Order: sequence, then structure tokens, then C-alpha cells
Amino acid sequence: MSSIALSLPTPLVLDLALTDEQFFQLCQKHRDLKFEHTASGELMIISPTGGSTGKRNVQLTTQLDLWNTRTDLGEVFDSSTGFTLPNSADHSPEAAWVRRDRWEALAPEQQERFVLLCPVFWSN
Repeated sequence: MSSIALSLPTPLVLDLALTDEQFFQLCQKHRDLKFEHTASGELMIISPTGGSTGKRNVQLTTQLDLWNTRTDLGEVFDSSTGFTLPNSADHSPEAAWVRRDRWEALAPEQQERFVLLCPVFWSN
């Protein structure tokens, strides 16, 4: 069995709590891993999908993007996009769609970090 060494912020080790900034920095430092953060504060490392799931996910994302290209109503995001939900959980759905007006209401620096919106559509 192999192991992965994670560099965790000291406050996390002491009180087992992650601030939004600590979670963001943890994800930036370990870009080869996919993390999610539950509303109750649990840190989850998400394993890669199998081939059939990956194939299904790309088909779903492609169809969503084709629909969005035709309608021009919003923005489509892939599985590497993190969303901070209203309950403070951080998740990365396989595919997501957000209305354009909601996306454009975010400041440019907010668009570069985890998206502070709940997608209208998402697939897990």
C-alpha cells in the first residue's frame, strides 16, 4: 500500500478546522489530488473515476456545453472546478452550469478562486 504525505496547515492539525483560505491553499498546494470539504467540516480526498464513468462524464459535459453554445445563457464548468455552496461545503461536480448574469456578478478575483455560487445544474 502506498501513502501520500500532505502538508496541512498547523491550525488544521491543532483544532481540526479549515478556514476557506486554508482549504483553498491546501488544494493549490496539492493540485494532483481532488479534495472536497463538507458543510460539517470533513475533508474528503476524492479518488479518480473508472473508465466508464469518465467516458459518461465527458459525454454529459459535451452535451451541456453544446446546449449552452446554442442558447448562450450561461457558463459551463468541468470537474476540476470547485464550488463553495451556501452551506459552506466545497464540491467539484462532474459538470456544472451557472446562469451568465450570476457568473458576471462575481468580481474577477472571485472567478479565479472556488466559485461562490450554487450551480443551477450539476452532475455528480
